[in-house]
Formats: sequence, C-alpha cells, structure tokens
Amino acid sequence: MNMQQPPQSQPQQRYAPQGPQMRPFSQPGYPPQFIQAPYRGPRAPYPGPQMGTGGPPPPPMGMRPGGPGVPPHGYPGKQRRTRMTRSGMSPGMPPPGMQGPMDRKRSASNDPRSSQQMSKPKKKKKIADKILPQKVRDLVPESQAYMDLLAFERKLDATIMRKRLDIQEALKRPMKQKRKLRIFISNTFSPGKPDGEDGEESVSSWELRVEGRLLDDAASSKLSDSNKVKRKFSSFFKSLVIELDKELYGPDNHLVEWHRTPNTQETDGFQVKRPGDNNVKCTVLLMLDYQPMQFKLDQRLARLLGMHTQTRPVIINALWQYIKTHKLQDPHEREYINCDRYLEQIFECKRMKFAEIPSKLHPLLMAPDPIVINHIIVGPSMYNRDRKSMDRMDGPDAKKTACYDIDVEVDDTLKQQMNSFLLSTQSQQEIATLDNKIHETVETINQLKINREFFLSFAKDPLEFINNWLISQTRDLKTMTDVVGNPEEERRADYYYQPWVQEAVCRYFYGKVQQRRLELEQALGIRNA
Repeated sequence: MNMQQPPQSQPQQRYAPQGPQMRPFSQPGYPPQFIQAPYRGPRAPYPGPQMGTGGPPPPPMGMRPGGPGVPPHGYPGKQRRTRMTRSGMSPGMPPPGMQGPMDRKRSASNDPRSSQQMSKPKKKKKIADKILPQKVRDLVPESQAYMDLLAFERKLDATIMRKRLDIQEALKRPMKQKRKLRIFISNTFSPGKPDGEDGEESVSSWELRVEGRLLDDAASSKLSDSNKVKRKFSSFFKSLVIELDKELYGPDNHLVEWHRTPNTQETDGFQVKRPGDNNVKCTVLLMLDYQPMQFKLDQRLARLLGMHTQTRPVIINALWQYIKTHKLQDPHEREYINCDRYLEQIFECKRMKFAEIPSKLHPLLMAPDPIVINHIIVGPSMYNRDRKSMDRMDGPDAKKTACYDIDVEVDDTLKQQMNSFLLSTQSQQEIATLDNKIHETVETINQLKINREFFLSFAKDPLEFINNWLISQTRDLKTMTDVVGNPEEERRADYYYQPWVQEAVCRYFYGKVQQRRLELEQALGIRNA
C-alpha cells in the first residue's frame, strides 16, 4: 500500500487544528465510519455479553485463529471487537423474529436508557394482561373455563360499580324515616319547712322536667346496640318555650325559653323550678329542627296538593305533577304554564313561566307550626294539708308524669350501612392481592409458551433454527457494542483496495497525531493562545 504525504488542507473540525491542514475529500464513495470525530478521551472496552458456558471460547472475532491479536490485513483503523464465548443454547432463547434475552438484559453501564427505564414507575396492570393467548387456549382446552370466569368477573365488576354509583347518588339525597319520639313531662313538689326546724325556713316549690326518647321499632331493634348512637333529646328541636301562668308569675317571669345556637351542648332534658304550692297551667311549645328545612303551605295550596308541611323540592315536584296531570303546560310555548281557576286564585295570574314558580311560591311558604302541649303542674292543694298527706306526698305519688308521642324524622339506618360499604377497603385489598397472583400466573404461562415455541422450532429444523438464532444474536451484539460498518464486507481483502483507502489512512494517522498531541499538551499543562 502506497502512502502519501499529508495534504495541506482538511475539512473544518470541531476543535481548532494544531497541524498542517488536510485537503477536503470529495469522493462520493467514502464510508461514513471513517469521518474523523473529535477526541473524547480514552474509552473503556465493552466486556461483551456472556451467553452460557457451553465449551471453550473461540478466538476473538476479526482475528486469525492461533495468531497474535493483529487486525486482518494490518488495517489499524478497525474497532476492536469484543470477545464472545460459545453458547450452549440455554432454555428461554426465543425463536427467530422474537425478542431475545439480549434485548431485555442490556448492560446498565453502557446503555444510557437503562437509568431512564429504572426511574419510570411500574407499569399499571390491565385487564388485557389477564387474558390467555389463543395458542395456549388451543393447547389446553381446559383454559376456556378460566376465560369464562374472566368474562363473568367483568360483568360482576360492572354491576358492582354501577351499584356503587347508585349508592353514591342516593347518599346525596336526604334519606329519612319516621320514628316515634315519646315526651315525658313530669313535676315534683317539695314542701316548705316551718320555722324552728333546723333553724331555717324554706318555701314550697315545684320542679317541671321535660324529657324524651325514641321508641325502638322492629327494624332498628335488629341492629346491634354497639352500632347505634343514641341522640340527645334536645337534638330534635330548634327551640323550646315553656309558658307559665302569667297571673301567678307576672309578665317578666312566666316564660322559659331555649334556642339552639351553633355552640349549643345537647342535653337529655330540660327542667324548670319555681316556688309555689298551687296548680299551675303551663304550655310547652316545641319547634322541631327539620333537616332539610320544611315549610308550611298556604291553606289553599295545601288543600290543592294534599300536603301540609314539606320541603321545597317536594312541594315544587308535587306542583309539577299537578300541572302535568291537568295538562296545563302551553302546547306551543313549553316554558309557560296556563293556570286553571285554582292556580289562578293562588298565584293571582292567568299565565306564568315555569322558572317563576319558586319565586311565586316564596310568599306562600311559612314556618311550620310548633308542637303545643298543654300541661297542668299539680300542686299539694288537692291533698289534705295535714301531716299524713304530706308524708304520702313524699312517696311514689309525689311525681306526676304525662306522656306524649310525636312523629319525628331521623336518618335512615340504611344510610350508615351504605357509608360503611363505600368506605370499606378490606375486600378491595384482598381482590388486589388475588389480581396480582393472577397476573403473575399468566406471565409465567406466557413465558412457558415462549420456551415451548423455542424448543419446538429447534426440534423441527435444528440447522435453520441455529442459523437464524446466530443472525439474531449477531444483530443484538452489534447493537450492544455500537459496532459500525459492515463486518461481512470488511473481513475480505478486496474491501481495503478500494480508491478511498489511501485517503482514509491519511485521515486516520492525522487524527492519531492530533490525539497524541492533545494528550501531551494536557499532560504538560500547555494552553492554546
């Protein structure tokens, strides 16, 4: 091979040239692998993949058997190949055309994408990952039972999800049930002490107590007592007023009032104590705390709709049902309502828009009436005022109690069960554990299918299988070691007698000289001007 002197000019480099310039190369057939790249420092050799230990290692690729490690034909510009041992075809190698183990097991130190893959979150498993391939179902007919269970599971999941959504929608609406609240109104009398007894004088007095509790029904008695939370008596009311006889206690002391505030502490009852020994007429006014708020309808509207006290949405819905039943909606302008004679008397108009109904209902809705209980506080005047009757008053007959039952609305017990069902996570954790086991089993089955296809293709045509497998592994090795060029052409001598070889050799040696020069300058600490 004839060598030429280095040319006087060269293409523009990424770094500043330090020697004679090379002439630009303009031949179109120049291979891209010989384009001079900037020196980036010494590079550690790739150790190469180890694919089994099935025999003694062959000589390195690109070297003559038995000879020293000299590249063929003395060409110094070829990248040194890595050593690869002879493989004994371990189980798990895929047939041609499928992803090989070398594609999956890249070296973390040489593959820059490995760190990105490790930082990615774990792939979320899907329902499709639980489906068995068609080939597995053909080989194992019993697997169809698993597919049937999988289809049934999807239907069951859809049904449960739809039911959960229905429960969530139901919880947004108030769920109430009517219960009986029994109110106990009792009074006791304390006689006064005459002068001379214990040196103190006391006045006769009475004490009025208002208490109550919910009556247990058959449905609520089935629930365990541990899950039941008893409500305080005051939680059912917004206000309570006890009006005593104004003639006996005057205009400033005859009213006893209690009103709910945001900081009110709930209690099981109320008590009032006053001096006196005569019968006292009292009126107990109880204002129920409706949740949601209820309103008393105008007398005409209540007679028309057949309800006395209800919530605003229920009243509007009942009015809409009345309009639809009597076909009062305008056939041409659907947003208008043509009032009949009853609605005309109530709303005082012949025609109105449906959107105007809430505003027109507002003056017809009033606060609900309180519950009124008339009670007589029994004093000692009905008894003889002798000592014997006083002794009898201290016994069980001293407490007089009256009972009253009223209807109240409480939260439906089913609402608590719905909430516990939605908040329960125990079954979800168990289902997730079983799903993970199913995914792992399906992955194992898929891997066994790959192994079976691998050995089956080897058993059918060993020669063709090994050739295709070697081609696939060579392609993987070339990708892993960043080998450029065409090794099949480069191993023949005619490849190095082409016209571009002389220019390539010159460029190669020039690059080596520049590389050594930079290393020397870095070692001596010389800086370019």
